[in-house]
Amino acid sequence: MSFMDNPQWLEPARGAAAGAPVPPGRVTLLGAGPGDPDLLTVKAARVLREASLVLYDHLVGEQVLDLVPASAECIYVGKESSRHTLPQEAIIDLMCRLARSGRPLVRLKGGDCYVFGRGGEEALGLAQAGIPFEVVPGITAAQGAGACAGIPLTHRDHAGTLVLATGHLRGDNDTALDWPLLARARQTVVFYMGVATLPTICAQLMAHGMPADTPAAIVERATLPGQRCLTGTLASLPGVAATEAVQAPALVIVGGVVALQPALARGMACAG
Repeated sequence: MSFMDNPQWLEPARGAAAGAPVPPGRVTLLGAGPGDPDLLTVKAARVLREASLVLYDHLVGEQVLDLVPASAECIYVGKESSRHTLPQEAIIDLMCRLARSGRPLVRLKGGDCYVFGRGGEEALGLAQAGIPFEVVPGITAAQGAGACAGIPLTHRDHAGTLVLATGHLRGDNDTALDWPLLARARQTVVFYMGVATLPTICAQLMAHGMPADTPAAIVERATLPGQRCLTGTLASLPGVAATEAVQAPALVIVGGVVALQPALARGMACAG
């Protein structure tokens, strides 16, 4: 439902005296984690159970939303590739308007708010508007994908550096990211939102010196039913992903740690 369909969301909080100034409500920027509701933090689960007004994103799972009381009002403001319910600036404006009505608000985002979740933009907008807020961190998708797929993001024998990068490229793909930095040896690079740009990502890493046989993986629907982990190399992974019709949400993981995935995945299956 659109907030335009329910204008009482913007009315002053109940109990406010007529004409009296209403102090802004507190906004909680809350990370819902990678999808599995069991991976919510204890604080996140408590905040959701106490929520009365929630703005939530596309990647927030239904089981997470089930924790919100039935009496709460939930507003969908999700963004998919080329399909935005509201542009980011409008979401920030809506958050400020709702908070100024005096009602506490939960801004529910997938993963962690401050890791490719635009939480920094929203927090800055609230700070500049003088609206009180707090941030409840969540497990970011890279952590969820690595743990559930059997890919340690760091390992003393393979990677002493972990880099998180966006795969949502803009403009000239040759300069959109710091490719020489990303192509360095002995590190793990995780690309968020990289399904559509996977061929470009792999080609640019190889063009900047990363060996074509570097292990690489793409993890689809990490932590959720139907999760898939497909492995290959920089040279082969785009073809594997295309053949298997990988769809978002998915993460791309590049580096020597991916070579550990078959053994660790077998061990996890035996333990389960």
